[in-house]
Amino acid sequence: MTQPLMPAGAASGTAPRADLWKPVLLRSAAALVFGAITIFWAAPSVEAMGWTGGLYLLATGAVTLWGIPATGFARDSGTGKLLSAAGSVLSGAGFAVLLLHSDLLFATIAALGLGVSGALELACGVRNRGRHALARDWITSGIISLGTAAALPFFIGLGAHALLGVAGGGAIISGVLWVLSGLTLRHDSRSAAAKP
Repeated sequence: MTQPLMPAGAASGTAPRADLWKPVLLRSAAALVFGAITIFWAAPSVEAMGWTGGLYLLATGAVTLWGIPATGFARDSGTGKLLSAAGSVLSGAGFAVLLLHSDLLFATIAALGLGVSGALELACGVRNRGRHALARDWITSGIISLGTAAALPFFIGLGAHALLGVAGGGAIISGVLWVLSGLTLRHDSRSAAAKP
């Protein structure tokens, strides 16, 4: 899914840094660890759901914010602002879910956080399609987040295990996407560095 580091026709000032793979792989690690926890945890409590889900959202938001400079966009550019908003929304939702423990609040806050950040990532991808290495990944990740957000409210009555399962399923899918993207970016950056 990931395009070459500097696609043809890329706007000046949007060339990603060679270390873009680091925040991408960190994001995938957060998603895959959370997804693995949700798979193997047979009977989580509401408090445990709040802590694990909150930490996942908070970590994903923080990595998104930290990785903006590596994308090549300034924080005050249009795309930089969209990514900043997506990271901030996820971090805020994660912090709220850490503090407020109930099935209804988890589903509502996590769905809002994932939905808004997914829409913002989708907008980043569409806006930079064909011009940035992560454009397709932002589109796919945005769609996954929107789908997870849309599904969460339907599982409120089934309890913490079902809610974590839905959130974890979306996390695993996006984690696989981001790990493939990160490994591709790392390979491309090493190949570019090896060329004379």
